[in-house]
Amino acid sequence: MDRSEEMGFVAWWYAWTHALLYMSPYVYSAIGIAISIGVSVLGASWGIYITGSSLIGAAIKAPRITSKNLISVIFCEAVAIYGVIVAIILQTKLETTKEPFHPDSMRAGYSLFASGVIVGFANLLCGLCVGIIGSSCALSDAQNSTLFVKILVIEIFGSALGLFGVIVGIIMSSQATWPVAVVV
Repeated sequence: MDRSEEMGFVAWWYAWTHALLYMSPYVYSAIGIAISIGVSVLGASWGIYITGSSLIGAAIKAPRITSKNLISVIFCEAVAIYGVIVAIILQTKLETTKEPFHPDSMRAGYSLFASGVIVGFANLLCGLCVGIIGSSCALSDAQNSTLFVKILVIEIFGSALGLFGVIVGIIMSSQATWPVAVVV
């Protein structure tokens, strides 16, 4: 790396750090809310894709499993609902202040951002987990119908991962306290 490339990297690094350090806490809050709902819906759709494709394939061999295994698709859809609920909760935490770069404002913005990221990615992995378990539930139910309830219990535990993310997100968002305007 010669001197001009090194200076280009330093300028690039400075531009990004400057942008991230001086971004409004409201932008961080909005990004956290968007990640919460967007990544949760992505996880739900990914889980529905995995479960649905296996369900359709296994239903060719055993058509009786179609209606019974739709519960796996509903579990995947619940992951998206978790993200919507947390996004609504985070939205209610937003308040306007006259000092957006006050330390309390920055802490509140980072808190809502981190809460959204945690909920979004927990629900992404939860949707993937529930989708894979739902896929194996459909395939095993097509082979042996006594396995359905046993695997459904495992799927409920997989769905609890999303609830853990929601709980952690709500606890983190409780730290979002915006500064109170002082009337002089």
